[in-house]
Amino acid sequence: MGLTENQQDGLLMAGIIHDLGKVSIPAEILSKPTKLTEIEYKLIQNHSQTGYDILKDIDFPWPLAEMVLQHHERMDGSGYPRGLKGEEICLEARILMVADVVEAMASYRPYRPALGIDAALEEIEKNKGILYDSEVVEVCLELFREKGFSFE
Repeated sequence: MGLTENQQDGLLMAGIIHDLGKVSIPAEILSKPTKLTEIEYKLIQNHSQTGYDILKDIDFPWPLAEMVLQHHERMDGSGYPRGLKGEEICLEARILMVADVVEAMASYRPYRPALGIDAALEEIEKNKGILYDSEVVEVCLELFREKGFSFE
């Protein structure tokens, strides 16, 4: 995708800390096995802003705070917290959003069993160019389907 080594390093760090803002959410909500209330869902949605607020004044060699803030944005503007669209979302966040969706769907969650990698890849492929960056999706699909990448 043409990322420099420095950008790759920043993306790796963002991948590790992108959900940092969840430290402000009670564990009972994060591990709730049933549907979230509207208030609980709003608390969960606020985690990217909270992560940004924690990171924004720390001097990193990468735009980590922006990556964390934007990782739930969507290409069509339907994401949160700012409703950014397309190129308004930094490339690293567009990569992070696809990785986050694939990992979340493929993995167990307290409110549902793992859906598996095939379902996750179908989701990003179905919404390529709508919710998710087309180029990022193509690279992700290639990694899993042609290059044999797996979470194991």
